[in-house]
Amino acid sequence: MPESELPEDVLSEAERLTRLARDAVDPDEAEAYRSARDDIVGEYEFRARHREDDDVLVLHPDEWVDDDGVVDPTEIDDVDRGIERPLSGTGEDHEWSAVEEHNAACVAAVAEEHGADHAANARAFADFLGNHYVRRIETAGAPEVREFVEEYYPRNAWPTAEQRSLLPESLELLFDAADAEVPEYN
Repeated sequence: MPESELPEDVLSEAERLTRLARDAVDPDEAEAYRSARDDIVGEYEFRARHREDDDVLVLHPDEWVDDDGVVDPTEIDDVDRGIERPLSGTGEDHEWSAVEEHNAACVAAVAEEHGADHAANARAFADFLGNHYVRRIETAGAPEVREFVEEYYPRNAWPTAEQRSLLPESLELLFDAADAEVPEYN
């Protein structure tokens, strides 16, 4: 697989901003996220769009796109330069260990700063996100957080009453450790 023209941190941030835009309730907020995403990929002379039919972030080199924002097939020199990143569903299996290492570091930061109950909640979310989606904490969108809170956590985490009462705060602390904001999931 050829190396992407966009650095991995730029791709991850573009995915995160696209998820935030997708999940935003306020149209102005969604537009702000899309604008920020477009700015960061624009620095590399790429354009981004969210293909809603299959929930995929699509990135094209600028030179492929005409003045109307439509890809001109005659301008495509190498299709491998285009990038598609699924925004929902699972990642690749070979990514799991890197994702787990990253998420475990975030959980460890929560444990060190905030104690065992918050750490147990953080670990439950990291397990859910890593095992079900092969995704880093900061890439979770509102649908994944909602699924965790409403379905996975009550059935699989076996929380104490104290842990259950701390869950929203624990998620805030975990996302802070990942240098991100918890998506609005309620």
